[in-house]
Amino acid sequence: MPATFLVSDTHFGHNGVCHFMRSDGETKLRPWDTAEEMDEEMVRRWNERVRPTDKVYHCGDVVINRKALGIMRRLNGDKVLIRGNHDIFRDDEYRQHFRELRAYHVLNGMILSHIPLHEASLGRFGTNIHGHLHANRVMKARGVDAKTGATLYSDEIDPRYHCVCVEQTDFAPILFEDVVKRIAAEGGAVGFKNGNGPAM
Repeated sequence: MPATFLVSDTHFGHNGVCHFMRSDGETKLRPWDTAEEMDEEMVRRWNERVRPTDKVYHCGDVVINRKALGIMRRLNGDKVLIRGNHDIFRDDEYRQHFRELRAYHVLNGMILSHIPLHEASLGRFGTNIHGHLHANRVMKARGVDAKTGATLYSDEIDPRYHCVCVEQTDFAPILFEDVVKRIAAEGGAVGFKNGNGPAM
């Protein structure tokens, strides 16, 4: 039986991401020095996990430059793209590699997106599975700065959000069941809230 995987922010062909730093200012975001080196290793890791018949939901930012789109032909799986802010090329270019293109997708009562949804849009969905933040997570708000009006955040992860960027999944797609386990371990809700819709 085919498995379901999630992944986000592969940034194939992006040399710059090999030089970005994590929020500590000292650790590289990705362990490679060139896009070529990164791409080859991520293709290897992808195909090690994903079989040709498995389904993969890619939560956006597939490639940064058009010529890297060809890498998608080398990747196993029946792929669905949830478009990200860097997925700027024509639909027909993506449709050569993805069965479907979407803005959002509901999977087992959870909503998949690229950029984390505003909390007012979470509604009936148990958790927002997203990309965009790379090594970061959505944190719980702890208040508002009285002088600036800016939201202040705690050091506690907001369990309504779960990031599946490659920096958080060992640079490869992650099995949907493993995402569900991570969400549950963080205190997040799996499935629709308030019985609003089927949790399949």
